[in-house]
Amino acid sequence: MMVRLTVDLIARTNNHLRNRRDESITQYLKRLTHLNFSNKHIDCLDDLSACRNLTVLYLYDNNIREIRSLGFLTTLTHLYLQNNCISCIESLSGLKRLEKLYLGGNYLTVIEGLEGLEELRELHIESQKIPPGEKLLFDPRTLHSLSKSLSVLNISNNNIDELKELAVLENLTQLVAIDNHLHDIKDLEFVLSRWPQLWRMDLTGNKVCQKPKYRDKVIVISKALEILDGKEIKEMARKFLLNWKASKDARKKSREENMADRLVFQQLHGFEHPQSILPAQYQNQRYTANDKPKYFFMAQMQSEQKPSHLQKPMAKKTIDISEDIRQLAVKDPTSSLPGQDVLEPHLRSQVVL
Repeated sequence: MMVRLTVDLIARTNNHLRNRRDESITQYLKRLTHLNFSNKHIDCLDDLSACRNLTVLYLYDNNIREIRSLGFLTTLTHLYLQNNCISCIESLSGLKRLEKLYLGGNYLTVIEGLEGLEELRELHIESQKIPPGEKLLFDPRTLHSLSKSLSVLNISNNNIDELKELAVLENLTQLVAIDNHLHDIKDLEFVLSRWPQLWRMDLTGNKVCQKPKYRDKVIVISKALEILDGKEIKEMARKFLLNWKASKDARKKSREENMADRLVFQQLHGFEHPQSILPAQYQNQRYTANDKPKYFFMAQMQSEQKPSHLQKPMAKKTIDISEDIRQLAVKDPTSSLPGQDVLEPHLRSQVVL
């Protein structure tokens, strides 16, 4: 059975609420502020602009497919449309005063068309009937439009595997993302550092919750968080974790500084390394682990490394023995060598060194 929601149906259904017998239907619709047509098998919406002062509208648990006719309800602050057959958000940009929007349990694959809802504080879009292998997506324009106003977001059970794109929601105070595919603790660190007002977060059913010290890390990162995965965070526990992290960071910094100082000292004075006792120009020489430098070895290296203009050329030299003997006899007549023993020039011997 198909049911169409019209102003006539509203008037007939709520006839007992018409306290004034002389009040017309138009006047009655005009003063309506709350309207509840949940679970009434409604599949189509008519023009409801006659309900110009409507602030709260309950239409959950129906078969509604299109919501374009709701764009004229400019005074609406609360809209409940969960568990319908909606696959596209359309014509809601005119709801300038809308504060809470409930769209869970529909067929949405992309959250879009919410530009202009500058007062929207709560968005509930959990458990969309998404095709296998896909995940719920967000239009960047919609996220940018909601970045200042949105404080409560429910995205549970939508195959979401990361939160980085939601970091623009700078005033978020509550995030419910149960039963998704979040697995990276660094992804959480990124968004939590950009949500300074977040006091409640529930990630139950995600793989990231099984990471070592997951809860401790989240508590340290998010200073304002009061409830994590349904459990209250005690202030004493937070102080303990913060002190522990500060102590750990201080020890790490000290180790790094000591290591840097040690490396510098070894480079200047570390005699256990062969290169450290050599002049700078020889420190690129390679040694084996068992090499032990000797000073004579260093001297040899230095000699070999001398510039070519400082080294004397080693040429072959011819020594004339007979000439040396003759010169000696002339200079020293009392030489023990007899004169006749002096070799004649044609008998000179030459030795080549």
